[in-house]
Amino acid sequence: MYDPMNTFWFLLIGLFAGWLAGRIMKGKGFGLAGNLIVGVIGALLGGFLFSLIGLKSVSTFLAALVGAIVLIWLIGLIRFKK
Repeated sequence: MYDPMNTFWFLLIGLFAGWLAGRIMKGKGFGLAGNLIVGVIGALLGGFLFSLIGLKSVSTFLAALVGAIVLIWLIGLIRFKK
């Protein structure tokens, strides 16, 4: 069943994770707005990656942060190859 409050918290955690990932990846981020978007997408990616290795009980924030860092790193590799 759809719960708007869960969606709100998911987005809020993803936004904060994107901001923090931009700080951690110093100079490889995409500005504030870009990092926030990457954080939300990274939350999805992190949840997927952690479920692949069997860590479904990892906190949402940790999964979002790891996902955002991985996504910033991957996009940075693609962006700087040109």
